Amino acid sequence: MARATVTEAPSGVAVVETAGERDKSSYVDWPAIIAGIVLASAISILFLSFGSAVGLSFVGFEAREGAPAWLIAIAAASWLLWTQISSFMVGGYLTGRLRRRALDATEEESDMRDGAHGLLVWAGAAVIGAFFALAGLTTAVNTVGAAAATVTEAAGNAAEGSIDPNAYFVDTLFRTEQPTDATTARAEAGRIFAQAALGDGTVPDADRAYLATLVAANTGLAPEEATARVDEVIGNVQVAREQAIDAARIARNTTVIGAFIVAAALLVSAIGAYWAAQKGGDHRDRNLYFADVFRRF
Repeated sequence: MARATVTEAPSGVAVVETAGERDKSSYVDWPAIIAGIVLASAISILFLSFGSAVGLSFVGFEAREGAPAWLIAIAAASWLLWTQISSFMVGGYLTGRLRRRALDATEEESDMRDGAHGLLVWAGAAVIGAFFALAGLTTAVNTVGAAAATVTEAAGNAAEGSIDPNAYFVDTLFRTEQPTDATTARAEAGRIFAQAALGDGTVPDADRAYLATLVAANTGLAPEEATARVDEVIGNVQVAREQAIDAARIARNTTVIGAFIVAAALLVSAIGAYWAAQKGGDHRDRNLYFADVFRRF
């Protein structure tokens, strides 16, 4: 027969618990943990969705008119921190409040167990969030990859032979003073600009002069006007190249900063979930309720 033990809880209420029940039961209260995970995830999804709706997101956010991008980035980071920390704290508090206390430990040990349940809420919600984030990222990557393959195939069909890395050098072998037809001239010009893009974006003087010759022969412009047009296009190409480099740098820096902020938010959220679960366990033991908020109607 199981031996019964009468233990007085901190609230002064006597609790009868059998030794057999204590031996067979686990200190981990999974139903309470799952409840905390569900609540924390729901709150996080709610507020992150609201933040994305108003532009507070690291994925494709755009500064509003008159507001600098760095200001929107700070607002998005602050919103992410507040959302993550608050949602995990609420989930941790609920778990601590719902956890069934095993009255075989000191107050300090019970507080530690409550906090451990809060950490399990944090870990479970973080894993679920990472799973869905990874699934969304995989879908996006597959979509972008399919689009890139389509564009590459179309570009290859439109400019057959331009993918050949030796095409530019072959062109230089057979350059003549005779006018070239418009189709061939366009293909050659494209390969010259492609070769320049592989370097620092500068078009050599020989290629610049040859482009001016092609433009004059196929458009009827005077040599001076053809040279001016070539210089203008080369300048536009260099500007576009610099803009692409800046965009890549900004995207790389945003990714690094975003990953750091997410890691910091998760770390602080773990501490918040641990503390909130202990606070929920303390309120559970003292039978504390908030009459002004949860009163009966």
